[in-house]
Amino acid sequence: MTVKNHVLKNMYRDSVALMRLSQEMEGLENVAQATAIMGTDNNKDLLAQAGLLADSGKSATPNDLIVAFDLTPPGREEAVMTSVQQRLMSGRQGTGGGTGYRPRSMEGALQTLPQANLAMISVPGEHAAREARKALDLGLNVLLFSDNVTLEDEVDLKQQAISLGLFMMGPDCGTAIINGVPLGFANAVPSGRVGLVSASGSGLQQVICLLAESGEGISHALGVGGRDLSGEVNGAMMLEGLRALGEDSATEIIVLISKPPAQSARDRVLEAASRCGKPCVISFLGEQGERAGRGNVHMENNLEGTALRVLKLLGKESPGWALLDDKSRKQIESIIASPDPGHRSIRGLYSGGTLCYESLFILRDLGHQAGSGLEREQVGGDLLIDMGDDRYTVGRPHPIIDFRSRCEALVQAATNPKVGVVLLDVILGYGAHPDPAAELAPALLEAQDIARNAGRSLACVVALCGSPDDPQDMDQQQKTMTHAGALVVHSNALAARIASAISRGGAVPLPGGDTRG
Repeated sequence: MTVKNHVLKNMYRDSVALMRLSQEMEGLENVAQATAIMGTDNNKDLLAQAGLLADSGKSATPNDLIVAFDLTPPGREEAVMTSVQQRLMSGRQGTGGGTGYRPRSMEGALQTLPQANLAMISVPGEHAAREARKALDLGLNVLLFSDNVTLEDEVDLKQQAISLGLFMMGPDCGTAIINGVPLGFANAVPSGRVGLVSASGSGLQQVICLLAESGEGISHALGVGGRDLSGEVNGAMMLEGLRALGEDSATEIIVLISKPPAQSARDRVLEAASRCGKPCVISFLGEQGERAGRGNVHMENNLEGTALRVLKLLGKESPGWALLDDKSRKQIESIIASPDPGHRSIRGLYSGGTLCYESLFILRDLGHQAGSGLEREQVGGDLLIDMGDDRYTVGRPHPIIDFRSRCEALVQAATNPKVGVVLLDVILGYGAHPDPAAELAPALLEAQDIARNAGRSLACVVALCGSPDDPQDMDQQQKTMTHAGALVVHSNALAARIASAISRGGAVPLPGGDTRG
């Protein structure tokens, strides 16, 4: 193992660009493992944990870019760095409009684009709050893509934004669509009459994609960051988003999405929604209790139910994605009926943290003793892992972009005689992997071959989250994965119920609590 670090002084690239660069580096000859990462103390700790921090990288500052790689065998260091430099320069030209003037400050950018009203900020977390304050002071709304911003800074920034009549989306806000413009990880969905505010990126993507597949578009989709409904932030931006959508003439129905909020934030959101004058579908994921509508407020506790509720309010028939076609149902029944000496526990390998969370509570509601990747693995039990969590992305791009870690985990799961079902999500859209099925299909085939050679069966269930207009071609993605033996559905909740049915050997519960054998 020959670990090399090159420190490129005062060269910043955002996290999405660095994920792409890391993936491209690992495709180079003799490069066993590689990453490109900003030189923050936290990132250097992550490199050290991955065994990729050399002495030269230890001196990097947060403004420096560390290019780290393991050469096997050694000897191509110069060729690797030449390729990296070419990719970095290509990326700069691709985003900078050729050789024209590139502003070096926010003030300069506003002089170049005086009509701009939003700043998208993706800088190291320790600098992000300062840049967000500067943007707000300049009268710009903010989408703060950066993470590692303190909770105290988040509270202050959002209060500043409210006082100025502006939006402060984030921190760690990865998805938004405003006036038809996708920001971050977003999908190609049509314009329409549904407005959304969400504290979850993948949850927002799931709902807008299910609506798009049913022929319904969105007016706006506002991400607010995962901590917005904490007790400290108290729903500050969700309430602002609710107010704005309530005043928006293009929005007929409002959707609010979050993991279970703090009680104070929940009370504020419900009270504001009841007064907004438009139908509001509120999805507090996994929340137990009364779900019946009261006045204009309709409560749901999963993403599928949220999309179905919106479609019902719009007078739409039950969509095809909510049900299984005959071929898929027969495939499930065949798997359930087949003799199998092994166990049928479930292994979930997710790129979307909220999709993982949704599947976890659905399985628990169905009686599974399911655990998450942050809990102790149970012997013979069901385990769901959010592989986008920091512990699984050390030295690697996020799994929404790079499928290698999940492909490795899929093949490894196939060697475990207790695992009979693998549950995955595949998220399409801007910023995601350009052809995820091409990367995943060989691993699906290999995993099933491993189980088959051991005298067992392995069912692979995929929740495909995408829009028909996404650049990856959703239909082709589904065909490729189906041809590789996967059961592919578009609702993450339905995928979890299918996994449960195969694991337990029973009927698949359908939306509304019905079952069909």
